[in-house]
Amino acid sequence: MSDPLTRVQSLFSDSIALKTRCAEVLAPSIVSAASLLLECIMRNNKVLTCGNGGSAGDAQHFSSEMLNRFERERPGLPAFALTTDASTVTSIANDYQFADIFSKQVRALGRPGDVLLAFTTSGESVNVLEAVDAAHDQDMLVVLVTGRDGGQCARSLTPQDVEIRVPSSSTARIQEVHLTVIHCLCDLIDDHLIGPVS
Repeated sequence: MSDPLTRVQSLFSDSIALKTRCAEVLAPSIVSAASLLLECIMRNNKVLTCGNGGSAGDAQHFSSEMLNRFERERPGLPAFALTTDASTVTSIANDYQFADIFSKQVRALGRPGDVLLAFTTSGESVNVLEAVDAAHDQDMLVVLVTGRDGGQCARSLTPQDVEIRVPSSSTARIQEVHLTVIHCLCDLIDDHLIGPVS
């Protein structure tokens, strides 16, 4: 068994090293994604978010920051997590299949000009892949937040979509960066809508 104190310090060091790398590598795609989300909001369209497990938490985190507030006061912005309605999710999974839990909601709620913000650390989540395809069918754009090699979800994107891919194979480290990505997107949106912090 390794020394617990050393192990914790090593986990922090690994997280810091990856975030430092991502600050340079991911900044352009984060800026592009924020611009896409802003254009959607300014057109009075909405953002639909989805993901599984920890990524479901990320989807809900983003939508809560938009609907309520991030760090400063502003009107709520239209973002909805497709993970929160247990009755809908379980009825779709029961009557059809788990792979359809997001895509059926996207087809029902998504409109041209809306954006799907999807989180998947592996890029291989079948229900996220189905949601991406459904978004394209609805003339929506996609912001995909991934890790590893982006998986099948990344390969399903169009040139108009944006992928934010964390260069790591560790699910925990990827998720830690995904949270920072969410906060960057929220900050850029607020900076545009209500100006820089004085």
